[in-house]
Amino acid sequence: LSLGTNVVLGPGVNIKRDPRCGRNFEYYSEDPLLAGMMARSYIVGVQSEHVGTCLKHFCCNNKEDNRMFSDSIVSERALREIYLKGFEIAVKTAQPWLLMSSYNLLNGLFTSTSYELLTGILREEWGYQGAVTSDWGNSALEVFEVKAGNDIKMPFGYPQALQEAVEFNNLRREDLLNVARHIMELLLKLGD
Repeated sequence: LSLGTNVVLGPGVNIKRDPRCGRNFEYYSEDPLLAGMMARSYIVGVQSEHVGTCLKHFCCNNKEDNRMFSDSIVSERALREIYLKGFEIAVKTAQPWLLMSSYNLLNGLFTSTSYELLTGILREEWGYQGAVTSDWGNSALEVFEVKAGNDIKMPFGYPQALQEAVEFNNLRREDLLNVARHIMELLLKLGD
């Protein structure tokens, strides 16, 4: 807070799968239980000082080459037992104020446009209450992101695209109200 920071872009709990991954320095472990427990402690500690955390990169962001367009093809079992487990532990036990979707595709869909991932698993199964942001400069279309449950487009978005989608009945007003609610709740937690 003394540095003017009110959200820390971390922790990162992706699984270390390849030593060449350019983001390994952000990730805790090859073990999902250890990564989740370390993330929980970090989130609880930082947020106790009224600074938000942003759990990232949700999910299967485990390689460097072509990380913005790679498609992680993962079975349901491996997804649940390896790639989601650290996130699940951190969300259920610490409730980070933000969660960042990853650049990559997961089984053919950008993670930021996956309703199953962001709404079905994250919000409905795990009870996540915070806001969801995209990774910086991702390539997904924000109309599909909003429909999936992604609230913030970083570093900037195209509000006219959302307005047009509502006007042409390609996006429900209710979806935008959910986005507004999640962002307002985040702002209230951040205070000043």
